Amino acid sequence: MSSSDQQEPQAIRPLEVLYCQICTFPPEYCEFGSSLTRCKEWLQGAHSQLFEKYYSDEALQSKIGTLSLEAQAKLEKDTAKKEAKAEAKADAALKKKMASQVSIKRIERNKRKHVTAIHGLEAFDIELKKAAKFLAQKFATGASVTKNAQGQDEIVVQGDVSDDVLELIEGGAGPLKGVPADNVVIIEEKKKKAAE
Repeated sequence: MSSSDQQEPQAIRPLEVLYCQICTFPPEYCEFGSSLTRCKEWLQGAHSQLFEKYYSDEALQSKIGTLSLEAQAKLEKDTAKKEAKAEAKADAALKKKMASQVSIKRIERNKRKHVTAIHGLEAFDIELKKAAKFLAQKFATGASVTKNAQGQDEIVVQGDVSDDVLELIEGGAGPLKGVPADNVVIIEEKKKKAAE
């Protein structure tokens, strides 16, 4: 075979797909998400030609034209119900987040040694392992994620660093961003003396 008989295969370029910044679906599937109204607003502002293609009055009429009046009313009612439910869920999550408390405990191990236990950070979507690593590097001590007596995860840092941790949380340093300073409580716990 000669080289003129063989043609070089043409490289196939990957298909670029646009994803909605609100629901993370492609724009043509936003209607199946729970935040269609916000998706439409984003699409109209960011990609008006796609908005015209999928959600203009003509496009909607062509989609709805095949449905009966009762089916159209039911579809609109279901969409409104789904959006209201999603908003209520988001509000409940926000209220729970704001009601959550982060407790920083200074625990005495023996007369001069202390550990600092930080509990409640997971309510603010903070990855505990990353936060423990950040605190270990910041204070040059050991830090780990362990389960406390109630079975919940907490970060245990060697040494009395409770005030420093509070300053880091208030400053929003590293992975501790997003925790309101009003929701942080410092607790001091003394070791109980053995019965004599």
